Amino acid sequence: MTSFPGLARLSLVTLLALLMAGCGLFQRNEPTETLPVDQMYEEAKRSLVGGNLSRAERYYTRLIARFPFGEYTEHAQIELAYTQFRAGRYPEATSTINRFIRTYPTHEHIAYAYYLKGLINFSRENAFTERVARLDMTQRDQSSVRQSYNDFAELIRRFPDSIYAADARQRMVYLRNQMARHEINVGTFYFHKGAYLAAAARGQHVLETYPQSEYQYDAVALMGASYARLGQDDLSQDSRRVLQLNEPNHPWLSGEWPQRRGRLGRLNPFGGNR
Repeated sequence: MTSFPGLARLSLVTLLALLMAGCGLFQRNEPTETLPVDQMYEEAKRSLVGGNLSRAERYYTRLIARFPFGEYTEHAQIELAYTQFRAGRYPEATSTINRFIRTYPTHEHIAYAYYLKGLINFSRENAFTERVARLDMTQRDQSSVRQSYNDFAELIRRFPDSIYAADARQRMVYLRNQMARHEINVGTFYFHKGAYLAAAARGQHVLETYPQSEYQYDAVALMGASYARLGQDDLSQDSRRVLQLNEPNHPWLSGEWPQRRGRLGRLNPFGGNR
């Protein structure tokens, strides 16, 4: 009499063997497992240029794993970081570019690596055309903004004459204004909660930390409005005189500021009307 459990076990073993053989055959036929390094790099590059970011990432990643040393691998690592950046995979891109900087600190493209690192953090928190109009910046984490600013500052410190320095400086101006604006929005929040001393302190902080930013006169106005509520009329009048001399059209002078929402018209760092 035939044992059914025995046949079942035999069928299962046969099925597993076929599956394992199929996996081995798949791996042998998978281009990323068989192509030489130069062809793998060309395929990855072609995919990146063509916009197939997932395929480019797959080829770059496997190239680095199969060929951990050499010129192709060096270029693959920095291009993998750019691919991940383009795909919006910012944590992965940050990890890849940091690894490149640690591994190749004297590479011919190390200045670009620092620039790309700054761009990654810049893009992580600064898709302002899509996000800022919907979000109060007082509720946004500024860590990536500060990190991006520091990344660009490091680039300029190390490579002041690089082709990326001018753009990095322009982005730093924007980031500095954004950090100042964040502080103004926090101060405005305190003002409307009745924490006038804390609001005035935020205005003072902006003047001391971000002098000559786009929001320096908002800081003066915030201080003036807060001092008025605190009954410190002399200080409030001092603020009013500063504005009358330097920004006579500021809305606080006509009683229209501070409002609960930020002055979004000042956001664009690369042009447009304030």
